[in-house]
Amino acid sequence: MKLLVVGSVAFDAIETPFGKTDKILGGAATYIGITSSILGVKSGIVSVVGGDFPQEHLDMLTNRDVNIEGIEIVKDGKTFFWSGKYHNDLNSRDTLVTEVNVLENFDPKIPDSMQDAEILLLGNLHPGVQLSVLEKMNERPKLVILDTMNFWMDSAWDILMDMIAKTDVITINDEEARQLSGEYSLVKAAKKIHTMGPKYVIIKKGEHGALLFHDNKVFALPALPLEEVFDPTGAGDTFAGGFAAYLAKKGKFDFETMKSALIVGSAMASYTVEKFGTERIQEVTESDMFRRLRQFKELTTFDVELQ
Repeated sequence: MKLLVVGSVAFDAIETPFGKTDKILGGAATYIGITSSILGVKSGIVSVVGGDFPQEHLDMLTNRDVNIEGIEIVKDGKTFFWSGKYHNDLNSRDTLVTEVNVLENFDPKIPDSMQDAEILLLGNLHPGVQLSVLEKMNERPKLVILDTMNFWMDSAWDILMDMIAKTDVITINDEEARQLSGEYSLVKAAKKIHTMGPKYVIIKKGEHGALLFHDNKVFALPALPLEEVFDPTGAGDTFAGGFAAYLAKKGKFDFETMKSALIVGSAMASYTVEKFGTERIQEVTESDMFRRLRQFKELTTFDVELQ
């Protein structure tokens, strides 16, 4: 199955307790495209960059068989830029700079070559932009996956509700799930969000793993304990990329397949945090992925004798 990704292709400048970077490659769609290529899934990116965006980054995506026909280049514009500094726990951060630039007037254009994509992954953008993508598709994809955040809950509630109503899978963190639902219990929050439209609700809990909800079923996945964590930036996007790419590879959207997709997404995200930006995920091979999946299996498989 083809995977269509709509999201940012951007520059980041990151500071953590372990070091700092100048402007480096970032953006949700970038992480997702790289991750899907590791799983051998054909993906296409719809995004916008400025004339300052290096050709080498576009070539890297093309060499990974990522369709970049949907990446618009505004020659006299500047690419989206974000800079942030992480606290010692790496769970919280301060945004230092946000330059929206060409993303401010982003009008997504879906190339004909990706109109038949069966899976649509809508990265964290204004819900109005996300909605416009869905409306521009010749046919509704078989699966619509939505990423959003509390900023849109604060500033674009009504249109976000319209978008969520058209979504099959929503992926948010625990704080966002509580804000969206008005419920503190994540189980109650997921039930409330189900009533808004999504059949599947994924609640990310950072270093504590993730939860998958469907009907009255719940699947809990721990995060893989890592010796070294350098930079959490892009981990959530890599997670979404691994999750969506696995579903595209299997061509099934049932609860059991979703559980496996969650594990693949978590395995891929665990690589991203080991270096700054996209550096580590660009090094990962399919055999690396299988190695980490075996670690997940050892972490979560056990036998208990009950008398």
